[in-house]
Amino acid sequence: MSETLGSCPLCGSHKIHKGYKKISDHAVSQETFTLDRCQDCDLIFTNPRPSQQEIHPYYDFEEYYSHSDGGKDLISKIYQTVKDRNINTKLKRLEKLIGRKGKWLDYGCGTAELINQGNIHGWTVFGIEPNQQAFSLSQIKLPNQIFQSIDSCDENSFDIITLYHVLEHIHDLKETVDQLLKRLKVGGYIIIAVPNPLSLDSEKYGPFWAGWDVPRHLYHFTDHTMQKFAQIYNLNLIETEPLVFDSYYVSLLSEKYKNPNTSNIVKYSLAFLSGIQSNTKARINSNRQHSSNIYYFQKS
Repeated sequence: MSETLGSCPLCGSHKIHKGYKKISDHAVSQETFTLDRCQDCDLIFTNPRPSQQEIHPYYDFEEYYSHSDGGKDLISKIYQTVKDRNINTKLKRLEKLIGRKGKWLDYGCGTAELINQGNIHGWTVFGIEPNQQAFSLSQIKLPNQIFQSIDSCDENSFDIITLYHVLEHIHDLKETVDQLLKRLKVGGYIIIAVPNPLSLDSEKYGPFWAGWDVPRHLYHFTDHTMQKFAQIYNLNLIETEPLVFDSYYVSLLSEKYKNPNTSNIVKYSLAFLSGIQSNTKARINSNRQHSSNIYYFQKS
C-alpha cells in the first residue's frame, strides 16, 4: 500500500506546503505524483508515495543504468563514460580528504564499479546494495565485501561513508542516516551527492526535469536543506562542490521526456547546450545551483 506522511521525514516539522508540485513519472508508469515541501528545512518529498514493497516495479526498466553493467544505446554509453571519468576523480578526492587510503563504505553501491576500483587502488572497501540485480552483479566483483543490510557492518569502523545519488531513494531516511553515522568514526567523513531541485536545468525543464525522477526519488534536497541536515545530525559541513557532468546527462534525459518525437541529433545538441548554460550560469553566479552537488560532512 502507498504511504502518506503527516510530517517532514527529515526534520519532523508539521509545517508543510501541501501540493507544492505535481510531477509525472516519465520513465515508467506515466503516473502523476504530488510533492510537498517542508517550510522549516525546505525538503521536498513525494506524498503519498509507494511503500518499500510497492516501489520495486518502478525501478524495473532497461534505462535504469545504476543497477546494470551497461547498455547498448547512446544514452547508456554516455552514462558509462561519465561514470568512468567520475570514478577516478572521486578516488583522488577521497584520498586527498583523509590523506591516505582508509576504510570506506559505499552505501547504495550499485554494481560496485566505484569501490571495486578503490579496492584495486588499496582502499579497504565495503558496499551496501539492497537491489537484488545490482547486488548480484556487485558480488561478482567483490564477493565478500558487499552486503544487503548495514547490520553487517561494525560500528565506529569507517573513515569514509559515501552516498552518491542514493539519499533521495531511502524510505527510512532518519533511521538509515542514524545507522550510517554509528558506523562512522569520530572525525570521519560522510559524503552525499544529490540532485538540486533549484538548479538552472530544473528551472528550464520544469515538470520534465529528469532529476525529479518520481517516484524513485522520494526526496529533493536544496542547499538550505543540506545545511539543516548538518544541524540535525550534528555534522560539520566542510565543503560543497558541483557535479558538472550531471547537467549534460540530466538535460539529455529531460529533452527525451519533453520532446519525445524530436530527432536524436536535435535532442543531443539541445542537451549539450543546456548543460553548458547551466554550469556556466551557476559558476558565474557562485550560487551552487548546479544540476547536482556533493556535500562533504565531518562527524564531530
